[in-house]
Amino acid sequence: MNATGGAGAPASPSGGGRWPVTPRSRGNRPGRAVQVSKRLSLVLRHRPDSIGITLDEAGWVDVEELLTALGRHGLPLSREELELVVATSDKQRFAFDETGRRIRANQGHSVPVELGYAPATPPAVLYHGTPSRSVPSILQEGLRRGARHHVHLSPDVETARRVGQRRGPSTVLTVDASGLAREGATFYLSANGVWLVDAVPPERLAVLRTGDRGE
Repeated sequence: MNATGGAGAPASPSGGGRWPVTPRSRGNRPGRAVQVSKRLSLVLRHRPDSIGITLDEAGWVDVEELLTALGRHGLPLSREELELVVATSDKQRFAFDETGRRIRANQGHSVPVELGYAPATPPAVLYHGTPSRSVPSILQEGLRRGARHHVHLSPDVETARRVGQRRGPSTVLTVDASGLAREGATFYLSANGVWLVDAVPPERLAVLRTGDRGE
């Protein structure tokens, strides 16, 4: 069960994690899932207006409304394909509500939404993967949320490393989450396991050294 009553994605009708062939879907080729996921991230996190839809105050939108709008704007997509993207997203970026009739992004919004996650007690240490070129400025200024609602932190080293590597050579930073919480910072845990916090000051950050797996 996701936060605010959201359930996980329904099982894919295709059963095997392969793109279904439907009249509504086109170009079922390698990379199609990535294309769809990127478009959903844009629409459900940042630019719902780009396809003429409006998210509610918690970030939800009707599934049929989303599919119709995507089709009108150059991305015909079946319900079956949508379910497959939600179920197989490497970071579980999206979720259906408990009825399966609405969908939203789990976090990462730059548009105003209230996700409804309850405050949670973090583990002692969390991790943040980032391009290595950004490390000097982060160690000087800390982690800031920028246009997003929160700073995103990973629960383990491998997840943080994967996140950081999406934009080239990466470095993993450790976050003294327990110390930050003692100072009054509020943490939230998203439905897909990402820890959220407003900011991390530089004194609560350190570079993960080679050979240290954070165990």
